[in-house]
Amino acid sequence: MTKYLSFAFFFLLVSCSGQTKLGEPEVNPTEIQSNFMNWWKYHNENIMLSRDFTPIDENGTVIEKSAFLKTLMDGKTIPIRLKAADTIFQYQLFKLLPNSDANIKATIAQVSFDENDNFNQEGKSFPKFNFTDLEGNIISNESMKGKIMVVKCWFIHCAVCVKEIPSLNEMVNQYKDRKDIVFVSLAEDTPEQLKVFLAKKPLSYAVVPNMKKYMNEVLQLNAFPTHFIVNKDGNIVKVLANDHALKVALEIESRK
Repeated sequence: MTKYLSFAFFFLLVSCSGQTKLGEPEVNPTEIQSNFMNWWKYHNENIMLSRDFTPIDENGTVIEKSAFLKTLMDGKTIPIRLKAADTIFQYQLFKLLPNSDANIKATIAQVSFDENDNFNQEGKSFPKFNFTDLEGNIISNESMKGKIMVVKCWFIHCAVCVKEIPSLNEMVNQYKDRKDIVFVSLAEDTPEQLKVFLAKKPLSYAVVPNMKKYMNEVLQLNAFPTHFIVNKDGNIVKVLANDHALKVALEIESRK
């Protein structure tokens, strides 16, 4: 239900005023396609498809987020943020030009496919679990009732998973006084492998070993790292691909 609130609110404003008031694109949609690195730098720094935003099609019409992501999956459009206040996020689709780098098409299609898959999990119950971390602590559906659970899914030979650890540790420290927020990491690796690794590169999460089968068969993950935010009712709020998106989403959830 919550993922539709921003859309419903915006739709109400549009209905009351009789028209949609849109800002100009914050970058030139044609020039940003001049080469892959220009586009990717812009997209990576300014577009966050996991967040709640107002989705707008090529004609300037507000649409459902699911329709927006599915259109992107065709690899024929790119999203551009429209100029607005810092707290307002309006993303509009613009046509990918025929002479644009083919890597842009392939990348936006894959990124939007993953984001659509993540979006479809929002609102669902997090699968049943009964984990034991490296310290022998039990983490279960029952023990997490009334708490926000932040879950990192990873393995020690995943370079991106390892690179984000310092950033995640900073985030854990930020919420150290929030007893209602619990940080759990599910790792493919054995206890022995993890203990050697964590001695050199500590992770401020509860670390659960031997989770490959659970992540593959129950969570059905195909990308690492993957982060989940599970609310106090045990429902998935967000599924996220990186630490930056996680921090943004957790800040919003922590205020509820």
